[in-house]
Amino acid sequence: MSHLRGKAALFMAAMGLMIFASPGMSVAKEKAAGGAMSEETAILAEAPMVSPPITRTKPAYVTVEIETIEKQIQLKHPLTGEAVDYTAWTFNGTVPGPFFRARVGDTVVFHLKNNAANKNIHSIDLHAVTGQGGGASASQTTPGSENTFSWKALNPGLYVYHCASKHIPTHIANGMYGMVFVQPEKGLPKVDREYYVVQGEWYPAGKRGDKGLQPFSKEKALDEHPEYVLFNAASAGGKLEAKVGETVRLFVGNGGPNLTSAFHVIGEIFDSVYPEGAVGSEPHHNVQTTVIPPGGSAIVEMKFQTAANYILVDHAIFRAIDKGGVAIIAVTGEGDPEVYKAIKNKIPAGH
Repeated sequence: MSHLRGKAALFMAAMGLMIFASPGMSVAKEKAAGGAMSEETAILAEAPMVSPPITRTKPAYVTVEIETIEKQIQLKHPLTGEAVDYTAWTFNGTVPGPFFRARVGDTVVFHLKNNAANKNIHSIDLHAVTGQGGGASASQTTPGSENTFSWKALNPGLYVYHCASKHIPTHIANGMYGMVFVQPEKGLPKVDREYYVVQGEWYPAGKRGDKGLQPFSKEKALDEHPEYVLFNAASAGGKLEAKVGETVRLFVGNGGPNLTSAFHVIGEIFDSVYPEGAVGSEPHHNVQTTVIPPGGSAIVEMKFQTAANYILVDHAIFRAIDKGGVAIIAVTGEGDPEVYKAIKNKIPAGH
């Protein structure tokens, strides 16, 4: 058993939970060494909205400031209205945490603040980071404190971030995840609208709809039996809307911590899919359902040819109907009978 304990210790150390590694060269020295680059503050967007595309053509120093906040939320089934009160652990008070962008080649200076009213140490592991623990080593932050580290955006793509403090799965299960888009040099093709959607599962001790504040159930999480599977569980950033003829791009993530998502939009076909959020290769076309693993992502695009309420689901369909994994894109405008129409059939006599 000693060799297992040794491996566990190495893993925890690598994630920055037993050591606090230096982030390396100071930001001031980095700027001096890197020459003249512009500086800007990242625009943070609350789901389902996204920050605007980056239009500059050169790398910059990008400052990101995010605060971890422990707060009471309501987990609510969007179809049945069943809801429970729950204490979530969040980035900036929302689940998912804010969406932000960088451009490939940027140096991101990341400030993580832990609200003084919190009870737990928090940190951040950004899957876009090349370095110890994805930033977790440098960002283990006690309540009332702040840590800063910098990283260079080397690889374009859509990346998940999450908390990586002990016990990592519990922090993720309590809502600590979000997404960053590292934009390629030339960006993505222009579309009419962009939205941000993240799936996550929830493990309250009580059953769906039980009254009173529910604690986290580690037993349910270990068994991978969530009471709720929700999109954008604790965010009030607006509705998903479009008009006929518009193309919509969804930045889709899976916070997990356990379940793989079979992401599907009922009544539409994805014209383009960047699987795993990979933007360095050609997208797939004409896709019905795309698989998104925990800690993974996808970018999907659809042009809407007729008016309808298009339903976003995890097509592991009990999660949608019974556990709440449902959202709506409301598309308004003229219906196109050549694309779709309901035909009233006459029922033969005697039937």
